Amino acid sequence: MNPYAVITCRTQEKKTSTASGEGSDPEWNENFLFTISRGCDEINIKIMDENTFGSDDYIGEATINLEEVFNQGEVPTSLYDLHKDGDQCGNIKLGLTFTREEREDEYDEDY
Repeated sequence: MNPYAVITCRTQEKKTSTASGEGSDPEWNENFLFTISRGCDEINIKIMDENTFGSDDYIGEATINLEEVFNQGEVPTSLYDLHKDGDQCGNIKLGLTFTREEREDEYDEDY
């Protein structure tokens, strides 16, 4: 198995490298940056198996609610269940950190 993950937050999508030959226990240790705006309250992680010939195989996916990340700034590394066709098919371990971008208000004016 040659797994990789596709991480999606609304219209933004990032892909990990392929963990070639790592079977059902891949380790990526990769960081991704997403620009989060209001209305984005979850991310989706889809695990795929890369095939040299033909289309890649869908392994399963997890949806992670971002409310705790927004409130606490981070979520320690945790296990999340992967599901396929409504059944649990594995898990993925990951941590999340949220950093609020400090921007000057475009409408501030000195009087």
